[in-house]
Amino acid sequence: MSRHILHVATNIAHFDNPAHPTGLWLSELTHAWDVFAARGYEQRIVSPRGGKVPLDPRALKWPMRDASSRAWLSNPAKMALLSSTPCPADINPQDYDAIYFTGGHGVMWDFPDSEGLQAITRAVWEKGGIVSAVCHGYCGLLNTRLANGSFLVSGRKITGFSWTEERLAGVSREIPYNAEAEMKARGALYEKALLPFMSHVVADGKLVTGQNPSSARATAKKVVSLLGGL
Repeated sequence: MSRHILHVATNIAHFDNPAHPTGLWLSELTHAWDVFAARGYEQRIVSPRGGKVPLDPRALKWPMRDASSRAWLSNPAKMALLSSTPCPADINPQDYDAIYFTGGHGVMWDFPDSEGLQAITRAVWEKGGIVSAVCHGYCGLLNTRLANGSFLVSGRKITGFSWTEERLAGVSREIPYNAEAEMKARGALYEKALLPFMSHVVADGKLVTGQNPSSARATAKKVVSLLGGL
């Protein structure tokens, strides 16, 4: 039986400063997409508002522009998937076995307060599906509450782009909040790799998170292994 994966991507094209572009960190989508495609999974992309998903230009330069990203950029059918995405109201969460939140700094603005995304995530989780995220994608889990009112992340091990990595990336003064600190404030048990920017994946039951762009493939592979046991 084919599994169904729902990818989530941002609609935000710049920081608060319009001269500083951002968007989807493309490889965080393509690396996971490749892993799921190799298993024959059905995949779809949703965004908070629907419509176009902008691409972070930093992710389109060497060394981030790898073979996976180049293959996507040169494929008109794949690029079309990012030019016209459905919004949460168009999605039936019962159709999906897992949700995967992609990153890029843009998600810090439009993921946390999307009630539509929260409803989908809660539904996937409470029907026994897998909730996953990579890098800044974990911002999409900040405000998601379960039916009992508790935060989904409370008391659960999680990772995502660290404050150290924000500082090393030179954007700590431009982002709207410290995601690592906000996760801890919600009771999440945040973990990170010993060294910044190294692949690091944390799985706590059906919650799977990767720390940074280098973690996307490993995150998707963990999701695949869990789906095999459902």
